[in-house]
Amino acid sequence: MDEFRRPPVNRVAPRPTSEQPPVPTPVPPVPPAPQALPTFPEQSPLSAPQPPLQPLSTETGIQPTPPKKSRKKTILWAFVGLVALIILTLGAVWFWYSSQLAPVDSSNTDKQVVTIESGSTPSDIAKLLEDEKLIRSQDAFLWYTRINGVQNNLQAGAYRLSPSESTPEIVEHLTSGKVDTFSVTFLPGATLMDNREVLVSAGYSDEEVDAALAKSYDSPLFEGKPEGADLEGYIYGETYNFGTDATVEAILEHTFEYYYGVVQENDLIAKYAAQGLSLYEGITLASIVQREASPGGDDMAQIAQVFYSRLETGMVLGSDVTYQYIADKTGVPRDTNLDSPYNTRRYPGLPPGPISAPGEKALVAVANPASGDYLFFLSGDDDVTYYGRTLEEHEANIRNHCQVKCQII
Repeated sequence: MDEFRRPPVNRVAPRPTSEQPPVPTPVPPVPPAPQALPTFPEQSPLSAPQPPLQPLSTETGIQPTPPKKSRKKTILWAFVGLVALIILTLGAVWFWYSSQLAPVDSSNTDKQVVTIESGSTPSDIAKLLEDEKLIRSQDAFLWYTRINGVQNNLQAGAYRLSPSESTPEIVEHLTSGKVDTFSVTFLPGATLMDNREVLVSAGYSDEEVDAALAKSYDSPLFEGKPEGADLEGYIYGETYNFGTDATVEAILEHTFEYYYGVVQENDLIAKYAAQGLSLYEGITLASIVQREASPGGDDMAQIAQVFYSRLETGMVLGSDVTYQYIADKTGVPRDTNLDSPYNTRRYPGLPPGPISAPGEKALVAVANPASGDYLFFLSGDDDVTYYGRTLEEHEANIRNHCQVKCQII
């Protein structure tokens, strides 16, 4: 059945009618295979967008590196860092230096005697001051003296310095060239132990003070003083001025000299003899009067009369201050029954020696007692002294005037 056969399809393009050759159809170039891009985890819609990726090189596929910092900028930052480090270091050094110039203890105003020997170097002086705990740092001391141009102006000598002074104050002290003086005040009625503390507070060591107090001294003041007796009662109460180089022995000798001047001025040796007492015994009785009297001392002559009357009649002196003195000195409790010759409640006559350093009023009162025949006295709660001729009068004075002070402990 050929008539129903389809004609063959010509799949070749028809030849053009013109005589020109056919123009070939341009074939597009095949693009290079795309580079595989890195994959990132899927973001949620609420997450921040990722920064855009750098374009890849179409030739090599390698991401380009960022440009390098300029050399000038790097040097600038290095210089800034170095300057900052230097400033911090200098600040730390200045803070340390300033703190080391401060006083060691601003609350401690006690004076210490420091002797700078001739020929001492600045380093020797700095070490001595640090060892004595008067400055915080040898190095800061030396830096300060060098910076201020006074390192070669430090002068030898004896100085009284305090931990409450700063390094600049101490340096000024050591370079001023002024002669150092100081005062010592001993109080009337003070005991030997009280006066020992005064000397230690003046800047002397315990060893210096104890050695001086144990030493024997040659003075007419000690007439009648038993051999081996200490200096109780002999450091006269007064204020004295001394050079810093004064020794403890020199201070004591000066007080003895002053004391004996008071004795001579008031003719005490002769007047005590008229009362039947030696100079030593007169000082002993005056020391008791000093401790028994009121602060003003207006009752001293009458108190001396009471003691003289008791001595004449053979009664015990009955003074509480004598047993209290020896109890405190020996470190035992105060007891009216204390068995000691210093307990004039139990033992008649004078105690073995003075119990304090009497002042001029007490010394003169014993030399010139008031008239009267009283045998008793007491200091009332109102600080008024009341006298009695009999025990009954004395007990009435206790009931009426001495409810607190007379409760003896």
